[in-house]
Amino acid sequence: MGARKKSARLGIIFIAVLIISGIVLMYRGNDAVILATEKKEGILTAEQIKLSFDSVGGRLIKEAVREGQEVKAGELLMEIDSTDTDLSIEKLKTQTAALDAQIKSVSGNMNVNLFKASNDEQQTFREIDSQKAAINSAKATLENAEIDYKRKKKLVADGAIAQSQLDDATMRLNVARSNLQTQEQILKRLLSGTSDSGNTDSINLPTIAQERASIKNTENDIAALVEQKKSLEVQLKELEVAKSRLKLYAPEDGKIINILQKEGEMISPNVPVILLETKRIYYDIYVSEKQAVKMHEGDEIICTTVADKKKIRGKIRLLTQAPGFADLKQSREKGQADLTAFQVRIYIDSGADVLAGQTVGTEID
Repeated sequence: MGARKKSARLGIIFIAVLIISGIVLMYRGNDAVILATEKKEGILTAEQIKLSFDSVGGRLIKEAVREGQEVKAGELLMEIDSTDTDLSIEKLKTQTAALDAQIKSVSGNMNVNLFKASNDEQQTFREIDSQKAAINSAKATLENAEIDYKRKKKLVADGAIAQSQLDDATMRLNVARSNLQTQEQILKRLLSGTSDSGNTDSINLPTIAQERASIKNTENDIAALVEQKKSLEVQLKELEVAKSRLKLYAPEDGKIINILQKEGEMISPNVPVILLETKRIYYDIYVSEKQAVKMHEGDEIICTTVADKKKIRGKIRLLTQAPGFADLKQSREKGQADLTAFQVRIYIDSGADVLAGQTVGTEID
């Protein structure tokens, strides 16, 4: 009888405890859904970047790092054989030097031709001036011969002189006329195709003009050579840039997670060769829309590591609607009905002493 009463008493106590616990949970809201909305936890994740050789490829001749190694920004990671690029650079340098020599040679010839054309022009002007002087002299001689002929012709008619003297005057007159014609023919040849207004400075010499036109065309040839040289210089710069890209450097501090290509292998352009874990660490939590409206991108937030309860600072970088799987569906406890979840991405301060993979928690009011 005593054992039966004792059992009944224990049953009553157990039922009472259950009832009281339910009442406490109902009024304090410490059910699973409420606890999940008050405390958010996430796994720290380090951003990873894939490194590749930018637009160049070839045989990998140097693997300067190993997996798990910590590297600093600017540290050499890998190197591709540069033999072909070096040969192409030397070839372009030789072609550029040859063009330089050709430009200097053509420019020198052009200057010589310019000097020659100027000398030819001056010499021709001097010859024209000299020939004009010769014509003037021949005209004067002719005038004197005509005067002498007329005078002696009259004297012969008057019987004052012999006929032989008139014959001599006639011969001198004919010689003077012939000489004038000869001098005029010489000047005509000098002025052939020119426009002469009587002043040597205004004479246009077609031969000299042709020489200068040819020299002007040489200037065009030099300009074409200069442009060709510029094209080679651009190609040379492109090769030098390509050569600089044959060495792969760490873009920032981090840790080598995976080496995807090994020394001796052929590397294709823009194909990932190294997986680098950066020092940028973040974690994601999901909050309700009531909580989301109180948060803003850029807000600072205090986080706590689950393992050692260390307080660390973080900053909200992303606040956006979460994918459908994170929505809180059919959760009608305490009046919550089909709440839409929002994704919050929090980046940890770079100086925080934490490791990727740790769990951190955030208290949400």
